Amino acid sequence: MQERTALESQINAISEISAERDDLEVLATIAAEERDERAAGDVLQLMTALAERAAQAETEALLSGEADANDCYIEIHPGAGGTESNDWAAMLLRMYMRWAQKRGYAVEVVDQQPGEEAGIKSASAKVSGRNAYGWLKTESGVHRLVRISPFDSNARRHTSFASVWVYPVVDETIEVDLKESDCRVDTFRASGAGGQHVNKTDSAVRITHLPTGIVVQCQNERSQHKNRATAWNMLRARLYERELQKREAAAKAAEDAKTDIGWGHQIRSYVLQPYQMVKDLRTNVESPDPGRVLDGDLDAFMAASLAQSVAGDA
Repeated sequence: MQERTALESQINAISEISAERDDLEVLATIAAEERDERAAGDVLQLMTALAERAAQAETEALLSGEADANDCYIEIHPGAGGTESNDWAAMLLRMYMRWAQKRGYAVEVVDQQPGEEAGIKSASAKVSGRNAYGWLKTESGVHRLVRISPFDSNARRHTSFASVWVYPVVDETIEVDLKESDCRVDTFRASGAGGQHVNKTDSAVRITHLPTGIVVQCQNERSQHKNRATAWNMLRARLYERELQKREAAAKAAEDAKTDIGWGHQIRSYVLQPYQMVKDLRTNVESPDPGRVLDGDLDAFMAASLAQSVAGDA
């Protein structure tokens, strides 16, 4: 029923766009015949808005992968560089949260390790909404920032790296072979903000999947029971994403991108100094406004990456 509803929604969207296009063509013809410049301007604005809707519908049609419709988890880890990279990781987390909120998605930070001076040492967030994984999956990789460091008293330019990893939430229709005997569960005291109860009890949970070495952890809840349940769900999702990677030809590239958070592995560069530019190194899509991109304006980059990945699979 969910699949049927999704397909009906796509078909209805295309039908509505087609009908509106026909109506606007009639209005444009009337405006031209009557030489009504004001009406012609209104029609042009409506056509521009319709073209944007059509482009988004075209991109949505690319989201037909096995798990594209699912919610997803997004993990962010800073590379070498200490405070600089920790701050960059925090900027990326904010960027994706702003993007998700603009699309009407719900975002929940399930784990966050604060940096010693600023930023974060790591963070995991759950993004909930239709096609969340489909949209975000091409964001996995290394992201590079070039800027004048706010932490350098000499105002020198620094380059920072952080890795992003996106994997789908596993719903009840997907079975994952997960044995508790293959896992080690550790509890520890949560760090950072959260109140006296969170910081004084061993409420945080870390699960290590011994056969694969995958590690997940959760500390956002006061209850160890809730954190444990979330961590198990995250582990199931990670194992499912691992299986998806095996079945998709991109597995090796994805693993290579995660092995070294540094030069030669980045998928996108964000340059704030000496000029301003964001460039995706896979698709060559660029934006001269890093401020808008860091505020969540990512659709153009995601759409190009999705189109490229579909073309590569064809």
